[in-house]
Amino acid sequence: MTTVLSPMRAGEPGGVEADREDTARRSVRGLRRRRLLRTLVVVASLLGAVLALSLTALMLGDYRLTLGQVLAAVAGDDAPPAGFIVGELRLPRLQLGLLVGVAFGLAGALFQSVLRNPLASPDIIGISQGASAAAVAALLLAGMGGWPVTFSALAGGLSVGLLLYAVAWRGGMTGHRFVLSGIGVAYLCTSVVGYLLTRSELNAAADALVWMTGSLGQATPELVATLSLALWVLVPLVALVSRRLRLLLLGDEQAAALGVRPERVRAVVVLLGVALACVATAAAGPVAFVALVSAPIARRLAGHGSTALLPAALVGAALVVGADVVAQHLVSPDLSLPVGVVTGVIGGPYLIWLMATGRARTA
Repeated sequence: MTTVLSPMRAGEPGGVEADREDTARRSVRGLRRRRLLRTLVVVASLLGAVLALSLTALMLGDYRLTLGQVLAAVAGDDAPPAGFIVGELRLPRLQLGLLVGVAFGLAGALFQSVLRNPLASPDIIGISQGASAAAVAALLLAGMGGWPVTFSALAGGLSVGLLLYAVAWRGGMTGHRFVLSGIGVAYLCTSVVGYLLTRSELNAAADALVWMTGSLGQATPELVATLSLALWVLVPLVALVSRRLRLLLLGDEQAAALGVRPERVRAVVVLLGVALACVATAAAGPVAFVALVSAPIARRLAGHGSTALLPAALVGAALVVGADVVAQHLVSPDLSLPVGVVTGVIGGPYLIWLMATGRARTA
């Protein structure tokens, strides 16, 4: 005799449990869709803001250009004067600002995510200062420029990063040890830079001081190409490690259960953050606070506790380009400031607010 099994009814215990699981799955899928939609809206909005700021930067100057002239010049029209002004003078500066903003934004997001500390930023924990010390040594002691300065800054930042990792390691690494060690190293590197400036000729020291403030005035097609090449290598690596970083945010035990090696991922993320901060510092100097504020702004816009790497990169680009527009054209018609002066005005109050509200708690 064949027994026919009837379907489980909703009122029976097993049916209730299945209904609950289905409801939970639908809730999770709905939450993911809402988060994805909000992220897409935020990314699209930030792209629009970056585009608007970029066009504004290309239009403003001693010789004002119309939007049509700028668009024609960007499209390849060499008709004077717009072709020369945009292609030779303003576009390299804009490109450098965009690339530097992306690099600092990503670096800050990586450090703050992996160390779980809002103060974990390259310009707070000594990475930018180490890169600056090595770059200034190359500029003032060896008279270098271009690629050698980039490699010197990269070597200096990497050395600081390795030193911090070694000092903070106690059978594992936590954010507060890394950050506190970095603050001490930052003071040491700043002292080295001060010594180099006092031992150099006045003109060379003045040029290095402007660079140390953070400036886009040295933008050239060659410098833009160098930084672009570095980001073409580093950004895909960040994309590859981003999923493991998201799993790491669940906690070391949960990440290990999902097949992630926490310390290895943490070391790779720190290395990528150091490299991004170093190449950006070598190109434009230690532009203050961009790395510190980009990720918190991006996470606030995205509305959830993710790494927000892409939004952070776009926020960094918008901050640098917008700050440069303000520094070049809105502060004073007769005074052109380094971009780092304006970003410092933005980031300084944020850091004070962060400390005053007690949000700078260690991980």
